[in-house]
Amino acid sequence: SAPSSPQQSDTATYPHINRVGRASLSSDFRLVGLVAKMSRSCIIAIDFGTAYSGYAFCLSVNQQEVQHVKRWGRRASADTAKTPTCILFDENQEFMEFGYKARDKYYEICKNTNTYFYFKDFKMELYKQKITKDLMIKDVNKKSMSAMKVFSAALHFLKEDALKTLDKEIQDLDLDLLDFTWVLTVPAIWDIPARQFMREAAEAPKPLHDQKMDCTFSEAASIRCKQLESEDFMMNEVPVKINLCPGTQYIVVDCGGGTIDITVHEVLEGGGLKELHKASGNNKGGRLVDRKFTRCMREFFCDGLWEEYESDHPREAQEFMEDFIIFRQNDHANVRRLDFYKEFKNIVQQRQSRNEKLFNPMEGLTFHWTKQPNSESYSAKLEISEQRKTSFFRETLIHVTDCLHEIISEHPDIRYILLVGGLSSSHILREHVKREFSDQAEVMCPKIPQEVILRGAVMFGRDPSEIRSRKSAFTYGVGTSRKFDPSVHKEEKRFTTKEGVVLCTDLFKKFVGINEDVEWNQTKEYEFGPIERDQKSMRLSFYRTERENVTYVDEWGVDDIKASCVMDMPDISKGLNRKVKLEVFFGSTEIKAKATDLESKNTSSVKMDFITKQEQLVSSVGICKSFP
Repeated sequence: SAPSSPQQSDTATYPHINRVGRASLSSDFRLVGLVAKMSRSCIIAIDFGTAYSGYAFCLSVNQQEVQHVKRWGRRASADTAKTPTCILFDENQEFMEFGYKARDKYYEICKNTNTYFYFKDFKMELYKQKITKDLMIKDVNKKSMSAMKVFSAALHFLKEDALKTLDKEIQDLDLDLLDFTWVLTVPAIWDIPARQFMREAAEAPKPLHDQKMDCTFSEAASIRCKQLESEDFMMNEVPVKINLCPGTQYIVVDCGGGTIDITVHEVLEGGGLKELHKASGNNKGGRLVDRKFTRCMREFFCDGLWEEYESDHPREAQEFMEDFIIFRQNDHANVRRLDFYKEFKNIVQQRQSRNEKLFNPMEGLTFHWTKQPNSESYSAKLEISEQRKTSFFRETLIHVTDCLHEIISEHPDIRYILLVGGLSSSHILREHVKREFSDQAEVMCPKIPQEVILRGAVMFGRDPSEIRSRKSAFTYGVGTSRKFDPSVHKEEKRFTTKEGVVLCTDLFKKFVGINEDVEWNQTKEYEFGPIERDQKSMRLSFYRTERENVTYVDEWGVDDIKASCVMDMPDISKGLNRKVKLEVFFGSTEIKAKATDLESKNTSSVKMDFITKQEQLVSSVGICKSFP
């Protein structure tokens, strides 16, 4: 069934959490003193991954306090801090289940109907995609559904499950939903529109009640790694020591299911972190390794045998893939065999009875089909050599190596390379990075690399100023006008005001440059004025580009952010001698701006909108001129 309406069920569902709060916290981070507010909040971090998702929370203001990580159970040999990122809707697109339950339910019904909507690995649909609010994505059966609906339902489930879990922990406390701070992890390599899409999905169908922010996987991991004790790191099952003292520069490589995220930090005096290199990475995570293995199985087994297995027995095929995921993480080179299950063996027996060829010989792969002693049953095993196993990782390893070489060439003082995320449990990945870079930096991994992101995200929610500065991913600016200079400006940009003043329009006034350091909670102020004496309003439109310097807002590579401030200026008594102050707030996970008419004190605020269509400009709204 669909999730019940939180507006109707909060009090009943969470008897120890008050639905109506005492006071709402402002979302204007700069004005309310974010860190002070966070210290009174319950922090809930949602790690929404490509392959698996989970959450953690903390009730204490103490950064050293143990965070609670939801344990999902399932299989004793599998990581239980996450549940699969898959979601099931019925034929009417109503939410049914998420995670393990969604997968189990789908496998129960998929043989009889394909009218249901089942999505898995869908988060990567936002990677390098043109994001719009009406974006459609396809399920496993190629049926389309609103991406916003899919993402919001998944996040809504995790939010509701987190509140239910938390309610059991706080029976002796008095908490309001307004006391909560929510942190949503996102890939560092995601573009800003994808991050905004995730934030808006988290707000639907019901807004999160209090502070909300996103945190990149690698930033969260870095914060957690900085807090860990020296003995909490290891390499090849051997404890290694780390010293993240002020001045230390290190790389965090988050090897997840969908993406490889790489961040470079320096530890500052006082323990804060400074980003040294713009976030980098690619979409070559663990799912690519799995796809390489699946492709190999289709080539190894003859005449569509593997395709038949996946199609007719998806549940068992999924269990086999889970075994492979554990196998690819295994540190022991002598463990090289995977056992097949009942339905696969039945397919093999049927084909064998027809004297059909079962497999194509391939180097590094051996299929063992053995009759059990004193029985009519058979065992079926796949033996995989270490070389063949490594081949599934090859493309991922190449891309990780290329990214790290580029970073280290620009930052030769890197002392550590820290490998985190589920794929970093693989000895193949760890040994490759160590072999390539051990003469340049110490390579190590936290003891539980799968959980550092969740725990670090909770710590980030408690104190976002842990990241003292970031590198700007783009050059940002605003469109404006200035006195026309025929020796500099294009003739087509000439504009004459009512009083005959000749201006150049569409000029790009830069706020911050690409790769420029942006301090935590940094604010920049600018002043603009009207171009006509009787102008009663002004529009400030914002732009971005990956170029360091541009002159006009319509040059190649300049994107209209589709965000604007419309400033009412009703008092025209001072004619052209009026000013609007624009404050741009950088350094958080969002960019915000506020304009103030210094005469009337009217204000207009804007949050940059990277995914909605800009409304048609109203002809009565005037353009502006900038002051030096």
